[in-house]
Amino acid sequence: MRVLLLSWDFPPKETVGTAAHVDGLSRALAANGHDVVVMTTTHPGTDRVADAAGPVRVVRGVADLPWLSKTDPVARTASANHAFVKLGCSLPVLLDGWEPDVVHGHDWRMGWSGDTLSARFDVPFILTMHGTERVRHGGQLPPGVPSDINSIEWWLAFQADRLISPTRFMADQLVSSFELPPEIVARVPNGIDPNLWLVEGDTPVEREQLVLSWGRVQFEKGFQVLARSMTDVRARVPGVQCTIAGRGSYLPELQAQIDVEGVNDCVHVTGFLDDTELRHLTRRAGCVVIPSLYEPFGLVALEALAAGAPLIVARTGGLAEMIEGTNAGLTFEPGRPDDLANCIERVLTDQVLADELTRNARDLIEQNYSWAAIATATAGVYSTSIDARRR
Repeated sequence: MRVLLLSWDFPPKETVGTAAHVDGLSRALAANGHDVVVMTTTHPGTDRVADAAGPVRVVRGVADLPWLSKTDPVARTASANHAFVKLGCSLPVLLDGWEPDVVHGHDWRMGWSGDTLSARFDVPFILTMHGTERVRHGGQLPPGVPSDINSIEWWLAFQADRLISPTRFMADQLVSSFELPPEIVARVPNGIDPNLWLVEGDTPVEREQLVLSWGRVQFEKGFQVLARSMTDVRARVPGVQCTIAGRGSYLPELQAQIDVEGVNDCVHVTGFLDDTELRHLTRRAGCVVIPSLYEPFGLVALEALAAGAPLIVARTGGLAEMIEGTNAGLTFEPGRPDDLANCIERVLTDQVLADELTRNARDLIEQNYSWAAIATATAGVYSTSIDARRR
């Protein structure tokens, strides 16, 4: 099967979130014998057509034309999609006659091009919704960009032949929020390659009294809850330190709260860290905390599980679905720093518990989140959609 994957972000531009998902999925589909092309945005130092002879070919388009105001992300995205449609229509020329059997877009930013290219090649349009604006804002959409994006998501939900969601929580939200028939929404979880989180030549080290968290620094990621919890943790666990890695628009507010809480001597915001640095930190950490107020899936949680770090997550959305009932991590009530502090203290002071969590985490990854299984399930959605179109 010839598969065209569309993703705004893709390595090396980004190596987490949707970018990591599309990277892993593309490789696994290729390993299963499918002919895969990824269309994404340009990045300094990358070629327009990369890996032309490899198992996954990557075609890149310029997303910043015609230089619209950065204050209107919807207009800029719509304009960029014009460039992607033009690029997609040229694929048979760029790739020696190659045309897709299915177009698979990821989230709203590549929606216009996904919808148009599926019509151009007369093939199914599959859309993976990793999250939605309505859920991200707790069901209360503020006016402006969030409402505009929600309208785009509504339109895309009805344009796509099938939708894929990484969790039952998100699948239920798609059906109820967009009033979709349940049979067109498939649940296929995100995956991970645990080998990517092994540090070559590194030997196991004794875990430190280190609390680690990473991701986009946005309000809904809940890093402010972690910072507030450290006020209690430092009083109970001598020498504890906390590292928050990432960048985002909420960074100034987060740093201000750390200063107000008086924990700037033990809570450190490092900014962006590359995968190698994160892997080394994760091997040392006494626990990894994912404190999100909202999380449709939680790829960071999968990465922590694969790295073998004891895990604590907020009991919300996809995080709760992933961890509750598995004994592979502890959960706490989202937005409750006191509840989080209790969990951190338990993991850092109970080695038997920490070891049990990491053992169960390895089993969970192997059984539920291998890329081979996820690629097979995704290809099944493609086949169902192709058969439906033929009928």
